[in-house]
Amino acid sequence: MPAAEHDPEHGESAAPGQPWLSESEKEAWTGAISLMLLLPGRLESPLQREVGLTLFEYLTLSHMSEAPDRRLVMSELAYLANGSLSRLSNVMKRFESRGWAERYPDPDDRRRTMAALTDAGYAKVVEAAPVHVRSVREHVIDPLSVTDQRAMARIAAKLRTRPEDLTAD
Repeated sequence: MPAAEHDPEHGESAAPGQPWLSESEKEAWTGAISLMLLLPGRLESPLQREVGLTLFEYLTLSHMSEAPDRRLVMSELAYLANGSLSRLSNVMKRFESRGWAERYPDPDDRRRTMAALTDAGYAKVVEAAPVHVRSVREHVIDPLSVTDQRAMARIAAKLRTRPEDLTAD
């Protein structure tokens, strides 16, 4: 993506009324997309190697472990773990077969399905958490100063990409 307002090769803007990204905008975008594409693999590799979980599976277990009574509505859990309902459903089938989770109709709204973490599932997330925290520290926290960490949190808030933004719509 050219950095100037006009494409040097073609002498035109990206689209009518849409200039190309400036150098600083391109640098910000490249940084953001690199985080989104490269960081998940770096966080997932130790989980797979040491405890046999994908990052999505770990996030699913982790979010259930932190929820009140270790239960969440499936659609909320899918959002928090950054996956579709069908992907979550497949993962929950595997968790159920391992005794880590169970699903049942929401007693308050039978159209919704609840996901609940079992004691065995809680034990698995307790086993996996130190691996994940070590990886997060290595790849995200430790390379950043406290100022950088605060800036990242502010940026996530501005872009509405935090779990608490689930209910903000």
